[in-house]
Amino acid sequence: MREWIFKMRGGIWTLLFVAIIFMVRGTSPTVMAWSVVVVILGQLWRCWSAGVIGLYRGENVKALKLATSGPYAVMRNPLYFGNFVIGLGWSMIAGKLAVIIFAVSFWLLYVMVIIPHEEEFLRKKFGQEYEVYCARVKRFFPTKLDINDLKAPIDWDVVRRSEIHTIISTVTGTAIIITISCIAS
Repeated sequence: MREWIFKMRGGIWTLLFVAIIFMVRGTSPTVMAWSVVVVILGQLWRCWSAGVIGLYRGENVKALKLATSGPYAVMRNPLYFGNFVIGLGWSMIAGKLAVIIFAVSFWLLYVMVIIPHEEEFLRKKFGQEYEVYCARVKRFFPTKLDINDLKAPIDWDVVRRSEIHTIISTVTGTAIIITISCIAS
């Protein structure tokens, strides 16, 4: 079941987005502005994470090496954290109920199902190295922040090639939600 849900994670993300759209009612310009800042921060975090990890797109879990630097030095799942921040920004535009529904749905699907599926793969592939990493770095929320750990080479070609889909989706999704909110106001 976890493997199937992992393969469907893009579709699940789309369903969460559609659910947020249906909850948009209209919001103040101030909330709108802060929400857009949150979305931008989430996308920037994703770009940084993608540039450090390298290989991550696809229907199957894969990893050539265990990423432990950059954003991976403070949390084990920074790409999903970036998604969470983007979705949080979108749901802030839609309202408090949308924030609650999004956060609970994301937690149940991603943190409780999809991430453990990936962790099982990483545990088998990297063994003791992964166990040591897990003991040092939390799954989803940032741990200690040592500026030296954040230094990591970024492959900008990976960001450009692999993250462009997410950037386009984020910009388009944000524009749709803002437009609906403005119409509803």
